[in-house]
Amino acid sequence: MAKNTSSSAFRKIDVDQYNEDNYKEDDCGESQSPPVGPDEKEITNFINQYPFNKNTFKNIEALKTVLRNAPISSRNQMVKDAALNVVMQVLLSVKSSQIEEAVNALDRDHLDILMKYIYRGFETPSEGSSGQLLAWHEKVHAVAGVGCIVRVLTDKKRV
Repeated sequence: MAKNTSSSAFRKIDVDQYNEDNYKEDDCGESQSPPVGPDEKEITNFINQYPFNKNTFKNIEALKTVLRNAPISSRNQMVKDAALNVVMQVLLSVKSSQIEEAVNALDRDHLDILMKYIYRGFETPSEGSSGQLLAWHEKVHAVAGVGCIVRVLTDKKRV
């Protein structure tokens, strides 16, 4: 037991400020430089430059560019929707035999962002996208493991 049990110094912290109901997101990051998302023209140039080439270098570079410029901290839903459309265009342009090579070229942070976009793509399926997204999900899970899925599902920042 502690010698001084009548001390109330430890009670100076307001624990109610950490309650989830009182949580407020920081606004300082948004006012400095709001992200605008990936440049659609640049990504389209990457994809269309060599559409029938067996080399996936351009698709991988397009994927890296899209994930690097993801508007994760943006609150503007229109920017996030436009970025989703660009990401879906890139993901659907990669052939299923080249998905593994593209996934292996990404680092952990980019894999987490990619998994966020895969789940977001599942929310709004289009013609033929679900099968392609499942293939992407399988390859990302094989490389990044279950931790990637847990990080995506528990992260408050959405794409």
